[in-house]
Amino acid sequence: MTQTQTSPTYQILNPATGEVEQTFETATDAEVEAALAAAHTAYDAWKDVPIEERAAVVHRVAALFRERQDELGAIATKEMGKPLSEAVGEADFCGDIFDYFADEGPTLAADQPIKTFSGGKAVVQKLPIGPLLGIMPWNYPFYQIARFAAPNLMLGNTIILKHAESVPGSALAVAQLMKDAGVPEGAYINLFASHEQIETIIADPRIAGVSLTGSERAGAVVAAIAGKNLKKCVLELGGSDPYVILDTDDVAAAADTAWETRISNTGQACNSNKRMIVMDDVFDGFVARLTEHAKDLRPGDPTAEEDGTFAPLSSRRAAETLAEQVQDAVDKGATLHAGGVLGDGPAAYYSPAVLTGITPEMRAYREELFGPVAVVYKVSSDDEALALANDTQYGLGGAVFSTDPDRAARIAQRLEVGMSNVNTPAGEGAEVPFGGVKRSGFGRELGPLGMDEFVNKRMFYVAD
Repeated sequence: MTQTQTSPTYQILNPATGEVEQTFETATDAEVEAALAAAHTAYDAWKDVPIEERAAVVHRVAALFRERQDELGAIATKEMGKPLSEAVGEADFCGDIFDYFADEGPTLAADQPIKTFSGGKAVVQKLPIGPLLGIMPWNYPFYQIARFAAPNLMLGNTIILKHAESVPGSALAVAQLMKDAGVPEGAYINLFASHEQIETIIADPRIAGVSLTGSERAGAVVAAIAGKNLKKCVLELGGSDPYVILDTDDVAAAADTAWETRISNTGQACNSNKRMIVMDDVFDGFVARLTEHAKDLRPGDPTAEEDGTFAPLSSRRAAETLAEQVQDAVDKGATLHAGGVLGDGPAAYYSPAVLTGITPEMRAYREELFGPVAVVYKVSSDDEALALANDTQYGLGGAVFSTDPDRAARIAQRLEVGMSNVNTPAGEGAEVPFGGVKRSGFGRELGPLGMDEFVNKRMFYVAD
């Protein structure tokens, strides 16, 4: 996002075929200015609409996500290769998110009395702060928008949405949905901005804050620009979540759950279980079961989801990068038990893999593997498991499993993450806050905390 970078190309490139199906023009500077002016004008009116009336609009957004889930799912599958049932489910979940904030928003945004205040009456008010810029990623093209847009529309903020260059169809479909639901003109604007224009938008005095979900590199750049311009920012970046199996009375079932978690969205989830840390007495059986799942899979059509097939990654480059990371590990002594085959281009297929024997000198030990690779580590004690779990620059989520919930909880309490789970891969739902620590970013989305980021927590005092 500097003047030396190449501007992005917004295009629908089907990763199952490698074919470019449609290309879109990047916004002109005049269109950027028009978006800023419209968002600013809309804010002046939207913030004064009673929150109950804003909730009615947000409920209509929820209803349209559900009504159009099949249409939306087909768009996402074509653009980024997501299995169709997962894409449809993602759109449906967006309905839950918008409904949650429409239902709970008035309570979450209500004045909070200052109980210990002596003399007069004082409350903390939760007020909107202005137009916001959202920079969203491709891996969940609807869900990522929903968790940013829903609480902020409820608060009375307005939104300029810059989506990933690879999912313009999803971006346009959501913009149309917002319009059809009755979101006022200017309160939600889709903008195919360039990198240089993003910097201009953040710096503009009409923009009050920016939220980014994406890579560490992009997060660092956006945070620097926001900081230079004294703007609030929220960052949800990468993750390499630990998934600790201390013990189990059913190794096969434990491995089945771990595998299903890892290959969801073809492994392209920030909080996926990218590092499986397994106690030595169940390690061999666990790896063997994962290997059974991974072997003999073939590339398939993500719209059909036939048994024994796998979907493509989001892009050819993503598949090649994952192949390079795995090959680096194998070259340095890791064991590839199954999968790990890069398909012929220009499609983006990479067969789901099982990898063990990862050591610190390998890229896979420190880097996020953003794809369907199950990396399994062997440990011999709870302390060793904890040390390995926390030996990462990331801190998004983590999970610990044991037949003794107290044992699992003792380790989970010490994970250096923003989301820690016991005996479940992840606590999920519109009401559950999402976010991390360390290089996984800062700030929270969803749940009660989702309405606590881009808000003026104003103290309001009336003397006796």
